[in-house]
Amino acid sequence: MHSRLSAPLSLKNKLFLPFLLFPFSAAAIELPTINHYAFANYLGSGLYTSAGETAAVANFPVQIALDSAKETELMLRLPLSVGFFNYRWQELPEGELPDAVGTITLTPGIGYHWQASRRLRMESYFDIGFGHNFANSSNVGILSMGISALYAFGSPRYSAQWISRFYYAGYRSLEANTDDYYQALSSGVDTGLGLGFNALNRYMEPRLFLVMHRYFGRADQAEDLASALIGDSFLEGGVSLAFDRPMGLAPVTFDRIGMSYSQVSGDGVWRVFFSLPL
Repeated sequence: MHSRLSAPLSLKNKLFLPFLLFPFSAAAIELPTINHYAFANYLGSGLYTSAGETAAVANFPVQIALDSAKETELMLRLPLSVGFFNYRWQELPEGELPDAVGTITLTPGIGYHWQASRRLRMESYFDIGFGHNFANSSNVGILSMGISALYAFGSPRYSAQWISRFYYAGYRSLEANTDDYYQALSSGVDTGLGLGFNALNRYMEPRLFLVMHRYFGRADQAEDLASALIGDSFLEGGVSLAFDRPMGLAPVTFDRIGMSYSQVSGDGVWRVFFSLPL
């Protein structure tokens, strides 16, 4: 996306509980300039608001293993995102569902994970796909790529990880010849509490995390590296319950559930997530 986000995937306080019923992350963010549906697969599921309009988005991050060895894994990525227009916050507690699909994006790609050392695991992906807006019959081409480093440290009892992720996403309209892009950097720690237990035929582990996010685009011209990493960034912290085996029915499954809080532009932001939060 071209400009930075004014808020992350977030959840209003009073609407927290209803989202626990859905098998995907639900959220509400303000998108002053990054409001194109082409980025839905990378921003995440949720309820987005921009310029007085709303759109609900559900993402399905399908992956199929192509080749797997002890220290490497090659996957076919098939992330699918479906968007719905004119869906309001107040409809959620009432149980009303969207009645028409507004947008759809499919960005097939390749993911490659490898064990760089005993403690360091690397993950990368490359996606290229398309998006369609049913409201105006417009189409976009979408390109995204990213790389992540996951470093395990400390006692095995807590299975702590320092995780850093950087990715790029961009689109080009096939009709209007317009385009835009953005980059995102997240870095932080996810750690267990040493309080795991067995329930529902699974091993479950309470965990804590703290992460710094920064979204930036072509308009951001930092004078130095420190300004690029710290300026306009925000911290997010939260708790989760991780499972050793996914719940749900394929392809819609989740391996943890959690909530987080952050202060963005002076506003308190809640988020619900159903996967690794970093």
